[in-house]
Amino acid sequence: MTDTLKIAAAQLDLTVGDVAGNLERLRRARAEAAALGADLVLAPELAIAGYPPEDLVLKPAFVDACMAAVRTLAAEPGPALIAGCPWRQDDKVYNAALLLDGGAIAATRFKHELPNYGVFDEKRVFAPGPAPGPVVFRGVRLGLMICEDMWIPDVTETLAETGAEILLVPNGSPFESDKRDVRVQLAAQRVIESGLPLLYVNQVAGQDELVFDGGSFALDAERRLRFQAPDWEELVALTTWRRAGDGWTVEGELTPPTEGLAGIWQAMMLGLRDYVRKNRFPGVVLGLSGGIDSALSAAVAVDALGPDAVHCVMLPSPYTSRESLEDAAETARLLGVSLRTISIEPAMRAFKEMLDESFKGRNEDITEENIQSRARGVTLMALSNKFGWMVLSTGNKSEMSVGYSTLYGDMCGGYSVLKDVYKTTVFELARWRNGALPKNARGPAGRVIPERVIAKPPTAELKPNQTDQDTLPPYPVLDDILECLVELELPVEKIVARGHDEATVRKVWRMLDTAEYKRRQAPPGVKITRRAFGRDRRYPITNGFRA
Repeated sequence: MTDTLKIAAAQLDLTVGDVAGNLERLRRARAEAAALGADLVLAPELAIAGYPPEDLVLKPAFVDACMAAVRTLAAEPGPALIAGCPWRQDDKVYNAALLLDGGAIAATRFKHELPNYGVFDEKRVFAPGPAPGPVVFRGVRLGLMICEDMWIPDVTETLAETGAEILLVPNGSPFESDKRDVRVQLAAQRVIESGLPLLYVNQVAGQDELVFDGGSFALDAERRLRFQAPDWEELVALTTWRRAGDGWTVEGELTPPTEGLAGIWQAMMLGLRDYVRKNRFPGVVLGLSGGIDSALSAAVAVDALGPDAVHCVMLPSPYTSRESLEDAAETARLLGVSLRTISIEPAMRAFKEMLDESFKGRNEDITEENIQSRARGVTLMALSNKFGWMVLSTGNKSEMSVGYSTLYGDMCGGYSVLKDVYKTTVFELARWRNGALPKNARGPAGRVIPERVIAKPPTAELKPNQTDQDTLPPYPVLDDILECLVELELPVEKIVARGHDEATVRKVWRMLDTAEYKRRQAPPGVKITRRAFGRDRRYPITNGFRA
């Protein structure tokens, strides 16, 4: 029995399905931990497979490859390691955490609570394991709780009753605004219930819509924060545990977390960076219109990828103002990116000539506006095909909510960093970035978005003197109604009670429902809120319910 344990928290950027790459990253983490003098390394949930592996788990060959990688890792020298892996036993596949020690798999524990809400579908691919008992390591009884096992009291209670001394929690917990406080509060509740200290390790990675922010931490038996890893950074950090009477103390470095708008910016950066890097795009291309959404998207892209990997295009029409041309050029200059100009006026004339006979006797309307947007989309996709760049879509959550977007036009693209960001937050982020240089950003310090871009009324510039508020409520009103409808699922009467006009609320609700078919065809984008469109919110397209 030992009175001191040195446990390394391996906060890693892992890739779903890259078994060989993840195996190599775990080897490097083990070597880093050995250099720190660690006895044990705790890796994130399903580190071998990457998280979330989704229906890859249904492929027997994938599970076989993961299990073979674990056996390889177990046989290699180094500190003991707790690694996650899909594990087949008795013709069932479990979400497992395995203790690798002494050249062998010393213990196996299966996830008991399988989340099946929001972005999680684990009951689809995994079998639930029994309530776990502790594993013994160097004479210390360690209670392994895999992610969701910490979110309810049952597993903690079982571990405490069966003699656990320290709780270890490998995680794949996606970022949401203000979620860090929820995690720490839940962990503190488990500590209160059990009287046991706890180490929580999360991955830091972008995986399609999901972003994992790291933020690993440890609480002592008195619920005091004794270790806080830097968020948004891949690292291996040492925690030191010492026996004190009947319990254990823990020490480690404390790093202040990234909060508020800074956290959202980091999420957008990491989500885009990992999407581009892991899908092997050489860079991104986007339309820079002179408006705030494209300017903000370009700023995030530059911070994530560097200016050389960001290619901006101004696509003016006869309705594009001189101010927009100037603002796009100034944005590109501030960000240090290239800007080419390709007029869509020849395409507009060609479409008009092509459709004149079919449209004879019909007045111009939104059809011609959408043709402009689609001409821009076709142009950006042509550049993407020619140079391999991924098209970065620039629409925000407010627009996506109410269908203020054009299919195969401004909605085209491979990824969107603003997909889960409301318009009011877009303005806040622009002002914040002009006064701050984000951690790990590859873009310039100082102002990166011209003040006029932030100050002028938003407009799609698809017809003369057009502004968004011609057809939409003011964005502060719209966004509050949308948050009530999307995040809170409030009925109309409760939204009206907040001070909103009933007719406006019902109009927004109709627009929200009607636009569902568009959102199904939108590119993926970074999840920021607790209810992002897509996997978080799955409404039927054909939907006859009305309040």
